[in-house]
Amino acid sequence: MMLRGLYAITPDEADAAELEAAVTRLFAAAAGGCAALQYRNKSADAAVRLEQAQRLANLARRHRVPFIVNDDVRLAIAVEADGVHLGRDDGDVAAARAAFPGKLLGVSCYDSIASARIAVAAGADYVAFGSVFPSATKPGAVRAPLRLFAEARPLGVPLVAIGGITPQNAAAVLDAGADALAVISALFDAPDIGARADEFARLFATQPGATV
Repeated sequence: MMLRGLYAITPDEADAAELEAAVTRLFAAAAGGCAALQYRNKSADAAVRLEQAQRLANLARRHRVPFIVNDDVRLAIAVEADGVHLGRDDGDVAAARAAFPGKLLGVSCYDSIASARIAVAAGADYVAFGSVFPSATKPGAVRAPLRLFAEARPLGVPLVAIGGITPQNAAAVLDAGADALAVISALFDAPDIGARADEFARLFATQPGATV
């Protein structure tokens, strides 16, 4: 699979309409520059999560952006998402692969190359490392050294970086070998989400081998 570019992750927003409007601004600016959208909401109840996920799934489908649900295989299936992303407490990777055949399966591997190898062997389509920098979303998260991206390259799957990534420090992560940048705060907390998305997209355009 190809997964290269800005990997947008939604913030914990209670208002479904507000969240949909923010993602609409993102897609309008980052046409062709948004590699994927992940729906993540750790604070909402099941009914809100279903409504928000369905709205965003429909929106992403219209814009031809892969839509991924964080940590909930059943929700991903319910809204016909393109994929699901699992953390260490979100269930068995092989079981998720069996329950969601033919869809994208991503796994957070934190700072562990061993976990990445296990995840790929179990069917993961891509793996994520982080937090690569201090993160406001997860201030206590383990830090992942940038050397992990070079070490993980032989796994043959896209490598996603997450945690504290901004336009100012993102180039170092791309130089280390990350294929995609997973961003929450630096994107959705920006005064102009569209302009910030374009700023991230330009970073990929200047990378060696870029076709844009």
